[in-house]
Amino acid sequence: MTGGMAIALTIAGTDSGGGAGVVADLKTFQAHGLWGAVAVTAVTAQNTLGVHATEAVSPELVRVQIGSVASDLGVAAAKTGMLATAEVAEAVVEAVRDFGITPLVVDPVMVSTRGDVLLSAEGVDVMRRHLLPLATVVTPNLAEAAVLADVDVDDLTDRRAVADAARAVAALGPGFVLVTGGHLDDELASPDCLVVAGEEPVWLEAPRIAARHTHGSGCVLSAAICAELARGMEPLHACVAAKHFVERAITAGVDLGVGPGAVDPGWERHAGA
Repeated sequence: MTGGMAIALTIAGTDSGGGAGVVADLKTFQAHGLWGAVAVTAVTAQNTLGVHATEAVSPELVRVQIGSVASDLGVAAAKTGMLATAEVAEAVVEAVRDFGITPLVVDPVMVSTRGDVLLSAEGVDVMRRHLLPLATVVTPNLAEAAVLADVDVDDLTDRRAVADAARAVAALGPGFVLVTGGHLDDELASPDCLVVAGEEPVWLEAPRIAARHTHGSGCVLSAAICAELARGMEPLHACVAAKHFVERAITAGVDLGVGPGAVDPGWERHAGA
């Protein structure tokens, strides 16, 4: 706590275009009335057209950033985003364990929407074996769920296949798995599949939003879940609340640059302006 305000920590990369990564996370935390703290894992040079360069932060510095926040400010909840390398992922795992950081939301950022690789194959292995068992909630999109479940993403075309993939990810150890359905082949609906190991899937229904400016939607979703957990909400309810939050952020998307713009985590404040 700082001045009575809960602390939410984002462990993720930067986005020089301001639409994703730690920038989107901090905007989301602020929108939920939290103080946002940061441990930067990688620096990217990107805009609406793509990621043009990436440089990972040293694992030692990532660990010290996390420890600096946890040992002084305290952490009510944390989330991970882009981890870039296996070494950084290992440093995050060690810091989360050593400082007892929980609840933890893992956004398994692997490849950008435009196809830019954001996590090495070795890093994915560290995530599957060591980070996911520490997660309260993990929020893969279809492509990420396919990698984590070791299935072909082209096979995730219907709800049964998505639910099976979600169960396979749940078997890796996280408390809850929320597979986002934004890339399902459905013109009218965008359902998300929520699974707890050993239980039947819960489908979070929503109409598909016809929107071009969707950059950062995954970051905002996971950050909103983290924020609700920091405020004391149970994981199931946090996922539902975060889905509603990101729907409004997508609807309020910002027209930036030449390519797809970003969702707006400050939609509520801007709507009242």
